[in-house]
Amino acid sequence: MKRDINVNLLRFVALLALAIIGLLASCTSNDTTTVTSTIKATTSLIDTTGKAIGTATFTEETPGLVTMVVSVTGLKAGQHGIHFHMVGKAEPSTKFMSAGEHFNPDNKKHGLQSPTGAHNGDLPNLVVNAQGVGSLTTATDRITLGTGTKSVFDTDGTAIIIHANADDQLTDPSGNSGGRIAAGVLTRN
Repeated sequence: MKRDINVNLLRFVALLALAIIGLLASCTSNDTTTVTSTIKATTSLIDTTGKAIGTATFTEETPGLVTMVVSVTGLKAGQHGIHFHMVGKAEPSTKFMSAGEHFNPDNKKHGLQSPTGAHNGDLPNLVVNAQGVGSLTTATDRITLGTGTKSVFDTDGTAIIIHANADDQLTDPSGNSGGRIAAGVLTRN
């Protein structure tokens, strides 16, 4: 009889362990980013006449953190708003309007100073010097080059747009940054 109790107890413990393992295996995370190795992307930037004015490179070495380097020439001196837009089109004939609105899968208000959080596509201003040369190096955790809801490589791609004026980083929907003067479509390397 004692042997039957030990066997039944052993079976019960084994079933309980399997149930716990099954529950743990079904747990999920809210992290929708998948990055298994360094991912890179690039784009050539063109102005409204179709002339090449620069490049942008994107690197995701750490899951959920994309580093971006933008280099441009031939733009008006000063600060320029720059954003990821939700459609991967850079068509000068539409003044880049075919790129749609800001990339914003999290449905936030515009601006890095927004008290409720920024659009996924919001970035610091691009600074252009008196010679028309500009650069921006920044990192963002609001997009990914991998997969998931924050991926810039969704079914219709993503464009990066440079605006005529500085982004005030608060006014919805685009920070009073003016017209679209340059664009490029992100391409995975």
